[in-house]
Amino acid sequence: MPDSDDEYIQDVSDDEAGAHQVSRVTGPSTRRGAGQSARGNGGWEVTRTWENVVEGEDGTISGTVEGLLEAGKRKRLLKDTTPLQRGIIRHLILILDLSNAMVEKDLKPTRYLLSLRYAQEFVTEYFEQNPISQLGIIGMRDGLAVRVSDMSGNPNDHTTRLKNLREQEPKGHPSLQNALDMARAALFHAPSHGTREILLIFGSLLSSDPGDIHTTITALATSHITASVIGLAAQVAICRTLVSRTNPALNPDEAYGVALNEQHYRDLFMKATTPPVTAKSSDPSRRTNGNTDNDHDGGGSKSSLLMMGFPSRIVESAKSLCACHSRPSRGGYLCSRCSSKVCALPSTCPACGLTLILSTHLARSYHHLFPLRNWKEVSWPRASTRRHQPGCFGCGTHFPVVPKEAKGKEVAANTGRAEGYREREKDAGFAAMGREGATAAGVSESGRYECPVCGMFFCIDCDVFAHEVVHNCPGCQSREAGLEIEEDLGGKGNGYQELVDAQVGRYRDEDVQMENGG
Repeated sequence: MPDSDDEYIQDVSDDEAGAHQVSRVTGPSTRRGAGQSARGNGGWEVTRTWENVVEGEDGTISGTVEGLLEAGKRKRLLKDTTPLQRGIIRHLILILDLSNAMVEKDLKPTRYLLSLRYAQEFVTEYFEQNPISQLGIIGMRDGLAVRVSDMSGNPNDHTTRLKNLREQEPKGHPSLQNALDMARAALFHAPSHGTREILLIFGSLLSSDPGDIHTTITALATSHITASVIGLAAQVAICRTLVSRTNPALNPDEAYGVALNEQHYRDLFMKATTPPVTAKSSDPSRRTNGNTDNDHDGGGSKSSLLMMGFPSRIVESAKSLCACHSRPSRGGYLCSRCSSKVCALPSTCPACGLTLILSTHLARSYHHLFPLRNWKEVSWPRASTRRHQPGCFGCGTHFPVVPKEAKGKEVAANTGRAEGYREREKDAGFAAMGREGATAAGVSESGRYECPVCGMFFCIDCDVFAHEVVHNCPGCQSREAGLEIEEDLGGKGNGYQELVDAQVGRYRDEDVQMENGG
């Protein structure tokens, strides 16, 4: 059977044939066309990613796989942790494209089903990160704007409506103008202490609008409503105009992203869970309809006091109607001002309008204002200076054993704190002693990550858990607990050191049990 790798060429001249032939260059990572030298950079390449896999000493690629997984985890964590003023009370409208363009299968299984699944995950994560915020969902179908769910602080209401959309099929063309007008109407009465945001999921390349959409965009900018867009096909000029007009102080590329694949689509979606930075402006002319109670100063929230209620949960002997849904229930929360019963928190009292939350909701919102600092990678020389901590301070998992070549390495220490450490000498080949696959940016060669405040070592799983879930460092919290122990001892001894010694003793006991075969 003849080889079919070469391209079929019609009856053309020798010069044209030479420009179209594919050469059989057996390079290590690329394959180039023969006519590239004649056409400049007109050749094509195929990257052989499988050649980047390196076998370990045991003959397997498990070290490379672990390194790649760890690099993916660290990539999500390595973000800017500069404390900035953010709007932790958010009012966001999620606009979903429900048109025929969503039946495409470039995103598996389809754009429509994947968007609904990611939307449900987004709702859960949004209220996890912003427990005192509000959310509403609007759909674009058949040239109309459809209200999927009203503005609410209960995630169950939104996830239930999104599940019902699975029974429907995408239909017609989207109408961006109708959806933006409906979103503006829903955000018009949002209070001045919160943000007004729109997140648009746009899979089409056109918009069937009844009027001039630029008028709608101008109205959004006047109302100080910011918009972000996630495209599923390609960048659309009107969407870029939307984000540039509503985010004048922001680069349009930061507010408008196009999904490259399923994981990138999810990353763009989850990026919207972080509250936006509050813009500061002293321009008093930027007001909304002259209503001082509903104004936004320069697109950012005014500094003012907000009255909130912190009710306690009650369980009644007999069922009674709640003030929010008029449904009979025994449990609920009584408003601190008017004693009206509501089903769940956070919410707004339907009778007096008081914002009702729990203290834990407010505490969980503060981690955006004071983010946990990124932990630093620990080199083998640095790990050799802390042999009293053979395992993770958080979960107790034992770290890889420090190689003998690291014992003689000299490292400068700054009173036990990680910010002062600098290696005095560094070999070009010393990093080769690290684990296979641990050469990516942000990945520690020793499997250890150090808190820059308390100086404790942690594993990658505790690093992810501390930064994405608890938003606190166990070592720093233990240090505060140690100070409390020291106060209980009347200022005698070092309570923090006692906690560390106790954990080191636990490691030694485990090592003795392992040596005895226990």
